[in-house]
Amino acid sequence: MQRRFKIVLEWNEEEGGYTVTVPALPGCITQGDTREEAVERAQEAIEGFIEALKIIGKPVPESDVEIAEVQVNVS
Repeated sequence: MQRRFKIVLEWNEEEGGYTVTVPALPGCITQGDTREEAVERAQEAIEGFIEALKIIGKPVPESDVEIAEVQVNVS
């Protein structure tokens, strides 16, 4: 069964590259030098995280999170 998970890519100013987190899977974090590499590594990290959940007998979360974007003025 395929599942979709939202990922958050954050540019790391100090070291370059992207840090990736998976909000629906707290603690599932990876990184990549390019956006493409970060997304690929996120998929691998999610697969590994889910496999670890199964091994320790924990359920895979049924639902993902909803992500919205807001815009604010900064003076």
